[in-house]
Amino acid sequence: MDTFDSPYGPIGLTRYPAHPKDTLRAWDAADEYLVNYLAEQPGINPNSQVLILNDSFGALAVTLCTGFPGLQPISIGDSWLSHRGTDHNLTANQLSPEAVKLHSSLEWPKLEQTFNLVVIKIPKSLSLLEDQLHRLQQFISVDTVVVAASMVKYLHNSHLTLFERLLGATTTSLAKKKARLVFCKPGKHEPVENPYPKTCPIPELKLEVSNHANVFSRDKLDIGTRFFLEHLPANDRYQQIIDLGCGNGLLGIVAAQRNPQADMTFVDESFMAVASAKTNFSANFADRNATFKVTDCLQGIAKNSADLIVNNPPFHQQNAVSTQVAEQMFRESKQVLKTGGELWVIGNRHLGYHVKLKRLFGNCQTVVSNQKFVILKSTKK
Repeated sequence: MDTFDSPYGPIGLTRYPAHPKDTLRAWDAADEYLVNYLAEQPGINPNSQVLILNDSFGALAVTLCTGFPGLQPISIGDSWLSHRGTDHNLTANQLSPEAVKLHSSLEWPKLEQTFNLVVIKIPKSLSLLEDQLHRLQQFISVDTVVVAASMVKYLHNSHLTLFERLLGATTTSLAKKKARLVFCKPGKHEPVENPYPKTCPIPELKLEVSNHANVFSRDKLDIGTRFFLEHLPANDRYQQIIDLGCGNGLLGIVAAQRNPQADMTFVDESFMAVASAKTNFSANFADRNATFKVTDCLQGIAKNSADLIVNNPPFHQQNAVSTQVAEQMFRESKQVLKTGGELWVIGNRHLGYHVKLKRLFGNCQTVVSNQKFVILKSTKK
């Protein structure tokens, strides 16, 4: 656990789940800048109605709850991992998990009054920010203080334009430790229709998929998924199939089409991804049930239960290239697969997944490859 030197004293914070080799902290300089700014502002008290968007593992919520006991902010985000990290970090700092009211990105609270303060960690996804600002409109007034933070290299004019268009006049601070604050003064706007979720047609598959704002490749079919779809297997012995890191569920939907006998499970740590997958599966299989689970990789899935797992793993952790999540997915897949069960993985050729899979499973077969991608298969012996 790392120590965050907050204006209210040292606070222990850790990412979730904790990885021994993880060099990333549970906060960054943008969080520091934001917390220090808020500590200097008058008017925040335990009775303030505070909303936090996109908190990283509770860094903002834990700090504010430490500085203002009894505050009870509402925290909304699309990451199951960040929610569990918030719970963990609250407990580690002798705060009750009930001190923060956690909501998914699709389950905003019902309030009788507006928020006094809205604190936003600007997300990597511009579309997620757009969706959140649309939803935020009904919860703020001209008196609401809206302050956001981002590392300078991830903050673009397009972010500021969204604030201006959907909320009100927007300015920025000077940069400090390569971070910057964004200040927005809500104005009186006519409500603008939220464009999310969006529908994306895929003519070659005769499908239309619905994508919430934070779903990967929500506007078109990415080339890696397209390549994987061409080679998804079909076999009567696949009775239990899991789409791991499902996104909008397209891999699992096509796997279900090719394996009509299979029971399907869709898993992702994004609330919006799992909701999109559920909508898309239901639209294509009106009389077929499936399981949908928001969790960390395969946490909560029974061991020795799956015949086939299909996986297009992420290779970014926040904004850094990392294979840690993929490696965790591979380890947990081996536990969840039955003997003879198969893990099918697609990845960029340069990531070297075949080395990790062969070390873990004792075998790894290249199904097919092209200049950019490789599809690999490992079998649990």
